[in-house]
Amino acid sequence: MSERSFTSDPGDTLLFENHRVRVWTMTLGPHEEVDFHQHHHDHVVIWPWSGEAQGQQYIATQEEGDAEWGIVQNAQAGFVLYKTVGSEHPLTPHRIRNLRDETVTHYIVELLETSPSPTEEPWQFNGRGEFRA
Repeated sequence: MSERSFTSDPGDTLLFENHRVRVWTMTLGPHEEVDFHQHHHDHVVIWPWSGEAQGQQYIATQEEGDAEWGIVQNAQAGFVLYKTVGSEHPLTPHRIRNLRDETVTHYIVELLETSPSPTEEPWQFNGRGEFRA
């Protein structure tokens, strides 16, 4: 059995890139989900408008549909998350789905310089909504 590979593109459209940052959008239609991806860089997630999404971490020993959708993002307008991925290895692959009946968009800003932390650190957010991982 071959090892599964995952895209490192955290969004659907690349808006800007230079040697220090990449800026992406992720737009999800009503109840749409994206396939598994993994983050290799520290990053900021910005929800300019409200949205409601769930995330699911990839677990190689389970069928994709069986694992719990335990990551919760209930965003109010202006909700911001920050994740230190660390320099040792990428985050565990995950996917996200829109729980709303309307399209939602958020932005991901990847910080391309080497993380100042060797290891992953807990999520930080600004309190304009709810986040659970």
